Formats: sequence, C-alpha cells, structure tokens
Amino acid sequence: QVQLVESGGGLVQAGGSLRLSCAVSGSISGIHFMGWYRQLPGKDRELVASITSGGRTNYADFVKGRFTISGDNAKGTVLLQMNSLRPEDTAVYQCNMYSWQYGRNYWGQGTQVTVSS
Repeated sequence: QVQLVESGGGLVQAGGSLRLSCAVSGSISGIHFMGWYRQLPGKDRELVASITSGGRTNYADFVKGRFTISGDNAKGTVLLQMNSLRPEDTAVYQCNMYSWQYGRNYWGQGTQVTVSS
C-alpha cells in the first residue's frame, strides 16, 4: 500500500526553524503536484506551499519569505523549510501529492508543528 510518510514536526520557539520532510513509501508514478497544507485548530485545511513537476512554486501570503518548498517528483520527496516561525504557524501540517497517471491525490498522516511564544 502506498503511503506518504512525514517527519520533522515538533516544538520550537518563535523565530526558530523546522524542516518537514515527506517521502513516498512504495511507488507513485506520474507525480505532477506536491504540496504542504496545514490545519489550525477549528479551521479548514489551507494550502501553505506547492511545487509542480516543472519546478514552479507557489506560496500562501502568510509564509512568503519565510518558508521554502523543494521536491523531487521522480523520487517522491518533498521538503518544507520553515524559518522565522510564529506562534500562529502552530498547526498540523500534511503533505500532498497528485499523480496524473492514477488521477488521484495522496495524503500524509500529518505532523504537528507547535511554535511557542
């Protein structure tokens, strides 16, 4: 069974950094889109950053200049470098990959990021 396995979450003080990693366990062909989403308590899930197989990146306004996404669609890995973290970044972060070959999304289990003030 194909899974997305995340790591790198944890507790950090405001102003600190964390790096989230997501890797495919198994094999997914035709990955076109990779992204990181987050869900704050009581809120809907929202896109944080994404990268396409062509290397085009997109960032939510609230992380521009602080977070950097990178990935390798052939290997099925995506990273999110998070700098200058703020308490309002506290959330569960999930990675997502879309395969055009299978026509479906894959989701990680989520990793908790907590930023203390």
